[in-house]
Amino acid sequence: MNDLYQGFLDGLHQMTLLEGIAVFFAVLSVIFQKNNNILVYPTGIISTGIYTYLLSREHFKLYADATLNAYYLIMSVYGWIYWAKKGPAEPATPIMRSNGRELSTAIFIALAGWGIFYFLLSRFSDSNVPVMDAFVSASACAGMWLLAKRKLENWILLNISNLVAIPLLFYKHLYLTALLTVFLFIIAIFGYIGWRAIVQQRETSHQ
Repeated sequence: MNDLYQGFLDGLHQMTLLEGIAVFFAVLSVIFQKNNNILVYPTGIISTGIYTYLLSREHFKLYADATLNAYYLIMSVYGWIYWAKKGPAEPATPIMRSNGRELSTAIFIALAGWGIFYFLLSRFSDSNVPVMDAFVSASACAGMWLLAKRKLENWILLNISNLVAIPLLFYKHLYLTALLTVFLFIIAIFGYIGWRAIVQQRETSHQ
């Protein structure tokens, strides 16, 4: 327990200003996501942009994580456009359940991404946790794809990713990021409950 506490203090001490800004906007982004607010995307763009830069630097050499954050950045731009639409007369994209094709696509993204990330990590990096690292990245990619389409099930995939990421981050002594992920996991549970209530209300009104 003392080692965990000391690791947390060391992580806080080593935290850079850019990392602090990235964490701050990541928290804002997930709160806006929970509240079904389009600001999830501009705040997410700031956070993922900073993480893409930080993690790709030679000091960190976390190239897989940097690539994942670059994907988040691209999907955030896409999602922002998709949510907002182009004209004020067009209705906002509603929250809906995923259909069979969308779920199949998301599962394909997760499985194919897992294989691709594992291959790259095991062949071209010195990662000692390629299986878990690859799974976290791939399932998060699938979740972000569903989030961009405002599908209820995005929360499930994102939380599967979070659930595996938490022990992985503690194992890597990234205590601050692990605690942030615990927070994101809890927020995602409430996000799923809130979005499901919206979907059920719409389905009831259409009966």
